[in-house]
Amino acid sequence: ADVILVEYMGHVEDVVAAVDAVSPTGLPVLVGLRHIRDDGAMQHGESYADLVAALGDRCDEVELPRIFAEGASAHRRVMLAEMAHNLRPYYDRGHDRLAEQTRSAIEEGRAISATDYLAALDWRDTLYAGLGEIFERYDAIVTPAARGEAPAGLHSTGDAAFNVLWSFTGVPAVTLPLLTGANGLPIGVQLVGPRHDDGRLLRTARWLVETIAAGD
Repeated sequence: ADVILVEYMGHVEDVVAAVDAVSPTGLPVLVGLRHIRDDGAMQHGESYADLVAALGDRCDEVELPRIFAEGASAHRRVMLAEMAHNLRPYYDRGHDRLAEQTRSAIEEGRAISATDYLAALDWRDTLYAGLGEIFERYDAIVTPAARGEAPAGLHSTGDAAFNVLWSFTGVPAVTLPLLTGANGLPIGVQLVGPRHDDGRLLRTARWLVETIAAGD
């Protein structure tokens, strides 16, 4: 998906300067991703609840059907199979010089059959059909961008559980640092929009920033 990371809320106005400033016509929708939450603790649940409360009747909370949990495994099959294909020359010439994590990912990808790869690709449009029904009624989906603050060090970029579905289904997403963690680091609130309608998503992002600012 096209992901725009906005480091400071004030930058949103610069990003959307060329976008029609029409206000959102529907409601942003807060989609509860229970199948993701069950995989590990949310470090900012209270702050996120405050955000929901601030939106009031401009936000509905719903649950995605359990079938959406298939997105993570399908995404992994596609990602690893394509990684194995694209990095094949490097693996063939010097797999012993690759990092262990990279080498393991390539080897896992090489074991994925063409049938399984194609079946995984089919899930993209199947799952997007369900998201499309949401976007017919609402301007955007609002979810956490991560479980909590960024991890210390450079060994990892953190848990991507809250991003996988949007990347897999090819929808645009924008992250706004509207929450703050226990260590004073920003925590992103992620807005997700329909395919090929980035302008609508950016208008909704600006609306959310202005709405939260007005509440302060």
